[in-house]
Amino acid sequence: MPKNKGKGGKNRKRGKNEADDEKRELIFKEDGQEYAQIRGKMHKKVWIAAGDIILVGLRDYQDDKADVILKYMPDEARLLKAYGELPENTRLNEGIAGGLDEEDEGAGDDYIEFEDEDIDKI
Repeated sequence: MPKNKGKGGKNRKRGKNEADDEKRELIFKEDGQEYAQIRGKMHKKVWIAAGDIILVGLRDYQDDKADVILKYMPDEARLLKAYGELPENTRLNEGIAGGLDEEDEGAGDDYIEFEDEDIDKI
């Protein structure tokens, strides 16, 4: 049998594809925002997107940090809004669960278009 001659295959020879060394501007929290950390049980298992409703646990020993405890499913978020736990002006992200019917051809409407007549009525 042939002996192993190297420390890896062709992928080692190719090397690692390093990302560009471009720095981006550091964004700090604003008023009403806090830093949060996804707990280990959720890491790589629950994907959180913009617009999702989550439950955050505040830390006793660090006032400016919190932990993401739970991501609410769309039906749970609707129930929270119905029970008055979420503000009335909260827009719920329907996502896949409440999303498109098979008959729909395009993506859901992200905005509502008003005619001039509708604006005058307001």
